Amino acid sequence: MAGSSHGHTPAAWTGVIIAFIGFCVAGAFMVMAQPLGFWAGMVIVALGGVVGAVMRSMGLGQPKDVHTVPQPQPRVAVTPEPAGVEG
Repeated sequence: MAGSSHGHTPAAWTGVIIAFIGFCVAGAFMVMAQPLGFWAGMVIVALGGVVGAVMRSMGLGQPKDVHTVPQPQPRVAVTPEPAGVEG
């Protein structure tokens, strides 16, 4: 998506940073064999998604008009008239 501004918003950055911190917490506790800490990290990952969605709904995300996809126009079939036929 060269040339787009996909993900370059405060909502996206905040959500991803929180989810990354949760991923690191969960990974560290998984190595230490501490299931409670692992699940706490997974809760932090989910919290990153919630925070990102809330910030987007507050207007800190991508504007809706940026996400519109141009719809293809219907093609009109053009049939050539046979040569020598007059109507």
